[in-house]
Amino acid sequence: MNNPFDAGYYLSDELRTFGFRSVGDNVKVAKDCSIIGLHNIDLGDHVRIDSYASIVAVSGFVKIGRYVHIGGGSYIGGAGGVTMEDFVGLSGGVSLYSASDDYTGRALTNPTVPAAYTAVKSAPIVLSRHVIIGSGSIVLPGCAIGEGSAVGALSMVNKSLEPWGIYSGAPCKRLAARKRDLLEKESQLEAASRN
Repeated sequence: MNNPFDAGYYLSDELRTFGFRSVGDNVKVAKDCSIIGLHNIDLGDHVRIDSYASIVAVSGFVKIGRYVHIGGGSYIGGAGGVTMEDFVGLSGGVSLYSASDDYTGRALTNPTVPAAYTAVKSAPIVLSRHVIIGSGSIVLPGCAIGEGSAVGALSMVNKSLEPWGIYSGAPCKRLAARKRDLLEKESQLEAASRN
């Protein structure tokens, strides 16, 4: 008997017919996701996007590399541009905002107001290779997270982060260096996939 609570996944061949800019091999996207602006979205090889994730790229772009996982309930707003390089992982409920309203009170807010009356800040977000972001964390416009960095759960990234660090907090702060052992595992995976 099929589990009525499991909506299942669309796979690469079917996804290629939907209008994405590009779709790699071995891609799985949960059928209960909300994805808007398909023509502005690239999906690399070995990508998995889980249930209730939302990706909005009506303007801007979202470029997802290889071996990327986007956990359930995550939100990716691509108006300012979002790049997720290879081996990036987003835990459940992570939000990437490449555009944000002005909260100072100098302008009106929200997407129902014409742009002439708002002061939206748009700037690209870049998650470099091997970045992992813990559950419920938020990344704000203009932040670049350096290669190999890990961001703990419930953190807020409001500035760019240096490579190979472990960060946590709101706003997040560097706690320690992150080990690079995973680079050997990457080499082993790449070698195995060539055979």
